[in-house]
Amino acid sequence: MNRLISIELQKIWKNKASRVLTLTYFILLSFIALIASIKFDFGVVKIHVAEMGIFNFPFIWHFNTYIAAWLKLFLAIVIVSMMANEYSYGTLKQNLIDGLSKKEFILSKFLTVVLFALCSTIFVFVMSLILGFSFSSYTEFDVIFMDLDYLLAFFVKLTGFFSFCLFLGIFVKRSAFALGFLLVWLFVESIIKGLLVFQVFPNSKTGDYIMQFLPLEAMSNLIVEPFTRLSVIKTIGNQIGVENTKDYDVHYLSILIVLIWTYLFVYFSYRILKNRDL
Repeated sequence: MNRLISIELQKIWKNKASRVLTLTYFILLSFIALIASIKFDFGVVKIHVAEMGIFNFPFIWHFNTYIAAWLKLFLAIVIVSMMANEYSYGTLKQNLIDGLSKKEFILSKFLTVVLFALCSTIFVFVMSLILGFSFSSYTEFDVIFMDLDYLLAFFVKLTGFFSFCLFLGIFVKRSAFALGFLLVWLFVESIIKGLLVFQVFPNSKTGDYIMQFLPLEAMSNLIVEPFTRLSVIKTIGNQIGVENTKDYDVHYLSILIVLIWTYLFVYFSYRILKNRDL
């Protein structure tokens, strides 16, 4: 297992574009800390973002994982390119000639996906602890470690999304086309959601219930937007008569759905590779 991961990491690190994108991803993750320095001064109205409670425990777990999840596209490009380069440079065929089985090849790619997701999760965990201890109004032990299920959701979300990118990289074989297919699928799901929610099942939750089983929607449902949880937003909503009934919890059904999709993406990646003439 270590040998497989080592091979993949060497391929990524020796590729300049992949190396730059990977480093950029983790650098941008650290920039979340810069949100604490944002201040708005409108004369008598002064707003310091850090004082709005976004870095309070346990809310910080929700906020940071949601923001960090938006940056996953950088690693998605790395993963798609990682697979596309295997075809472009002929390393896939060479690996198989050298004795690596197709199952081991797919396993090495999936382990790399899991490693990226795990490193991202650990990075966000450590950064959140640092920001929380620096700005949080609540530092009691039980409060700090509440809502850690957002980190689990973040890890599952990244693993599922990167596995989808891996599948597209194998299916399409060209990184630009694979990323294009990803965008097309996003639009397809958006169109289906619009039809189900506003046309087929208006004034009903049936459309949302069906949508939760589609891959990108399931990943999106793992961590919903956190901004309307902020007390200042709730206060504004109450003043204008808007009732907030959104469910912010991490639901294990969503985790299960994404895990099933992850398995299917890896399985079909293997089936495609196994049946394809290289």
